[in-house]
Amino acid sequence: MSENRLPDYLDHMQQAATDACSFVEGLGKDDFLSDRRTQQAVIMSLIIIGEAATKVMDSYAEFAHAHPEVSWRSMRGMRNRIAHGYFDINLDVVWNTVQTALPELLRQLSAMRGDANDEDRNDDGMAP
Repeated sequence: MSENRLPDYLDHMQQAATDACSFVEGLGKDDFLSDRRTQQAVIMSLIIIGEAATKVMDSYAEFAHAHPEVSWRSMRGMRNRIAHGYFDINLDVVWNTVQTALPELLRQLSAMRGDANDEDRNDDGMAP
């Protein structure tokens, strides 16, 4: 059996979401829109989240299907739009994502943590 990387991917998502939220802590939208460094830091965090979500969808499809409350496709889609349409990034969408979607994602990640570790189990319920 191959190594279970699911907890790692979820950790990457959690760290990147936490980072993005901390980067904008104490900033208003106008401050964010005028701070290129913070924009770049948040955008990079969104790319990391999207990459990890893609890995989960591709390598752990059953897990992703078991958690439809998580916007897996949206995270992958945002990553693709950022990576392939870099000069057309809508900073209003980035701001709204870090203000609303990422705090919700952090709650969801905490709630499904135990399920990720269950991926290590065989059909008989025993660890490999």
